[in-house]
Amino acid sequence: MSIFQESAVREIAKVLHAPYKKLKNGYRILVQNPENNHRLALEIYPDISLGEQKGCLISVYTMNAHLQLQFCTGYVPSESLGEVTFYAEAGRKISGLIVDKTASCSFYANVDRGILSGDFSKLGPEVVMSSVALSLAEQSLKDSEA
Repeated sequence: MSIFQESAVREIAKVLHAPYKKLKNGYRILVQNPENNHRLALEIYPDISLGEQKGCLISVYTMNAHLQLQFCTGYVPSESLGEVTFYAEAGRKISGLIVDKTASCSFYANVDRGILSGDFSKLGPEVVMSSVALSLAEQSLKDSEA
């Protein structure tokens, strides 16, 4: 059973201050920011064929980009930050797609899990942002190990 039941999608849409729509095999959330005319479409496919396996696919469509996180294993909603972090694990590596209520998004791939809980001041400026951004998912990752 997928973690992305309709109740989870409803929670995600609430954090993003956006409506959701049920699709044939997933959900679509349209996030709009009228202040700067930005918008993005977030699509969640809880159980879709990804080659020879099935898994969860998160897709983000913007005016200039299309981002995908395949085999998404979890998400962390943050009402206080107005964003949702979707993540996928592959061994000691984590990739994350972060969508916020201002219709912006960030994507980080193959980040070593060890730096999520390390001393950020010891990291180079090139990698601090990914570590800080994905550190929100750290507790969920620990919970999934238990």
